[in-house]
This record gives sequence, structure tokens and C-alpha cells, in this order.
Amino acid sequence: MLPVIPHFRVAVFSCLLAAMVGCGSNIGFPGVYRINVEQGNVVTEEMVEQLRPGLNRRQVRYIMGTPLIEDAFHSDRWDYRYLLRNGTTTLVTTQLTLWFDGDELVRAEGPDAPDWGQAPSAEDASEAS
Repeated sequence: MLPVIPHFRVAVFSCLLAAMVGCGSNIGFPGVYRINVEQGNVVTEEMVEQLRPGLNRRQVRYIMGTPLIEDAFHSDRWDYRYLLRNGTTTLVTTQLTLWFDGDELVRAEGPDAPDWGQAPSAEDASEAS
């Protein structure tokens, strides 16, 4: 009967170890593939370039898509956020906030926001010609 006890201990230890690893700890199994998880609105540079002050909400929704956050308490603000993660590692994060006055776009904030206050440079004027 003595040989059964070591096998029982090994089985219990194995079950406890599997439960600990499987319950969301960051230990994980080595070599396990983790997929990229995209959340939010994908905002491209081309989309941001099309934004101009004075566009109405319908035009902005056509260009940018439905905002991720359209707060009922702040109806003049639309938030476009994007997050790309692989497991617990964040690869890319962006945020663009658009502000409206009534039905017109008046301001954009965030790291990827267009700079509307800057006058067009000589290069931009020559490219437009």
C-alpha cells in the first residue's frame, strides 16, 4: 500500500500546479502563442487628414466611423480610442477626441490630432498647385 501514497502526492501536486497556472496568473506555459487583440476604433492618418473645422456630425461619422465613446453627459465630445495588445503587453495605443459646438466640429485633441492652427507651408501650397 505504500507505493500508492507517492503517486497520490504527485497527482495532487500536479492538479494544484495546473490550477494555479490556469487561473489567470502571469506564469503561463512557455511557448504558448498569444493572439493580438484589437479594441476600439482604428484611426488612420488618411482619416485624420480629412477632418476640418466646420464639418457636421454626419460628415465626421462618415469619415471616422462611430465613436467608441459617445457620452450622454458630454454630447459635444466624441472619443476614438484604439488599443492593440498581445497577452499582457500593450503594443499600440492611440486616442483622438473630437469636440463639437452644436453640430460643427471645432477642435481635435490627442497625440494624433491634426494641427489646424498652423498656416499652410510653402511646400503645401506648391503641392496643391
